Formats: sequence, C-alpha cells, structure tokens
Amino acid sequence: MPSTDNAPARGAEHRTVSRVMAILEVVIASEPEGLRLGELSDAIGAPKSSIHGYARGLVATGYLREHEGRYLQGPAVSTLLAIGGQQVPVGYHHALEQLSKACDETAILSMLVGDSAIIVDLVEPTQTIRASPPLHQRNPLWPVSYGKCFLAFMEPRRREAYVRRITDDPAERARITEELATVHDTHIGYNRGERYPDLFGVASPILLQGRDVTMAIGLAGPAARMEAQLDKISKSVLEAAELLSNAGVRG
Repeated sequence: MPSTDNAPARGAEHRTVSRVMAILEVVIASEPEGLRLGELSDAIGAPKSSIHGYARGLVATGYLREHEGRYLQGPAVSTLLAIGGQQVPVGYHHALEQLSKACDETAILSMLVGDSAIIVDLVEPTQTIRASPPLHQRNPLWPVSYGKCFLAFMEPRRREAYVRRITDDPAERARITEELATVHDTHIGYNRGERYPDLFGVASPILLQGRDVTMAIGLAGPAARMEAQLDKISKSVLEAAELLSNAGVRG
C-alpha cells in the first residue's frame, strides 16, 4: 500500500480557493461602495500583488467588476444564483413578454459576464419555427447582437484587448471598431446571420445611470422573417430598452 505521509490532510485549507472566496465575500459585503485594491489587500491580509492577480481573474470571469478603481460584485454571481432557481425581476420579464408579443419572435434578456454574454431569460413566440437559445450558457460577445452592445459601451482598453484576441487582421479590427461605434451611437446591435447563417438578432443596451452596461434586451428569429420587418423590430427593441433604462429596473 503506497505511503500517504506526504499527502495533504483531508479537509486541509487550499490557499488559492480560500483567498478567492475571501475576496468574493469581502467585496460583496462592501456593496454598494466596493473596495479599492489596497482596501481589499488590507481586508484579506495579503500583498496587493497577490490579490491583484486573483481580482483580475475574477473580473475576467465576471464574478467581480471593476469601476473607477473599485471592485464590486460582478454579474456572474447573480447568474449563478439564477441557475439555482432565483428568477429575473418581474419588470424585465414583463418587457420580454411585451416585446415577443409585438414582433412574434423570441425576446431575449442577456447579461455581460466577464468576456462572455449569458442569456438569463427569454420569452418564445407562437411561431413553430423560432429561435430557442439555451439559458445560462456563456456565449462570445462577437458577433452576437447583444454582445456587440456590451462591447460598444465597454471601457476602451478592455474592448480593444477583446478585439485583438478575436482577430489578427488590422482591417477586420478597424471594421469591428467602426461597427461598434455605430452601435454606441444608435443603441442598436445587429447580428445578420454572422454566427448562424439562418438566424438574425437585434439588441439594445439597458442603460442604468452610474452603472456599467451589463444587460441588453433583444429579439432573435429566422433570418428571412426578421429581415422582412427589421425596421419595426429595431424600433420595438429600442423602445423596450429605453423603457427599462428610464424605469431604472435593476437585476
């Protein structure tokens, strides 16, 4: 029988896991003000250089978010809870119902989580052939419509880093940057069959005062049907996003 003299004791503390969980707990407890890196380091009792690495990883995966030098709870925390049964606020779901009914397509509520987008709620139409995307799965930000909304309103350095990761072609980077500038100005993002040839998507960001853009509402459906009424769909999506933005509905 092999020796177990050098094996870690059962139930022994794992330093990395402990620090990551401590960071999450301290930051969540500090809401809504959040913590600066120095404050987080003092609270955990670990060097800033060490804490910074863990914090960056948590931001990248969406469990924390960084705003004006302060760390706050990220959307992945509430998304994880939603998988366990917590529901989207009534105001958001009602907006999805109204949007789906108005255009007879699948209405989607998406959340920015790290460098991914996750669909947290949707309402499907009566159409037999319709978009039925899975809930609570990570999707790339580009080229999906709601991902374009998140990128368009993202802090420039973070957006540029993301674009560099998805393409090495300078011309393609310039094209993406130009499209995102248009999304920022119009508050409408389009996916004209770029991810799946027969599927269109239209989305608009939900803009809450003093907060980063982490949620978007939109519609998805068969390309032929969506393209035929794209102007109507775009107007309806934009109105739904503005309604939620003005109401200040929070997730």
